Amino acid sequence: MSLADTISKTLVPIHKEGYPFIVIAATLTIILGWFWDPLFWIGLFITLWVCYFFRDPPRVTPVKDGLVVSPADGTVCLIGPAVPPKELDMGEEPLMRVCVFMNVFNCHVNRSPIAGKVTRIAYKAGKFLNAELDKASEDNERNGLIIENENHRIGVVQIAGLVARRIVCFVKEGETISAGDRFGLIRFGSRLDVYMPAGTKPQVAIGQTMVAGESIIADLSNQENVEVVTRVS
Repeated sequence: MSLADTISKTLVPIHKEGYPFIVIAATLTIILGWFWDPLFWIGLFITLWVCYFFRDPPRVTPVKDGLVVSPADGTVCLIGPAVPPKELDMGEEPLMRVCVFMNVFNCHVNRSPIAGKVTRIAYKAGKFLNAELDKASEDNERNGLIIENENHRIGVVQIAGLVARRIVCFVKEGETISAGDRFGLIRFGSRLDVYMPAGTKPQVAIGQTMVAGESIIADLSNQENVEVVTRVS
């Protein structure tokens, strides 16, 4: 095995969105270290943390129709019925919502909860409250997507937090994505909300640790009274 192969299998890949931040941190580290050695070591620690923050490890997504997987690494902070954001146009009736909070040490690459077509993307400017708070769903900056397939229609919302100042979305309306595909990223602490059909029974608990693209939130194919979509818009 070559040295390059060894390094690629040892180091976690870094998402390209992180490269500018890594370059800035490394450059400042060199400049500050030139004037005072202790600043170099402080800067080096910060640079390594930035690399860690923008890591993008491979994930193995379970393959089964109806599974809803976590869109984010983090901890389940809220579960229960909630009215989706108005800009998603999912109606005014409460849907089952599961919220995953990401702290600054979680991987922040977001992954699609289900396979389907992205039929709507809606961004809304807002505040930067603590993303763990329930009212963050209404007040904070956010970007929402609707993903549909032949059987189900769900919403997933990227919500900025106290530290987050930039929501990035990689996909466009009309694109078809698979479950576990990368669709976005939020910089430095945030939350992901998943809105599922009324009657959905989540298979997670508050405080549970989630792995994006791997942890199962719900199984829509194995539940009664779950609203079904008959076509993709």
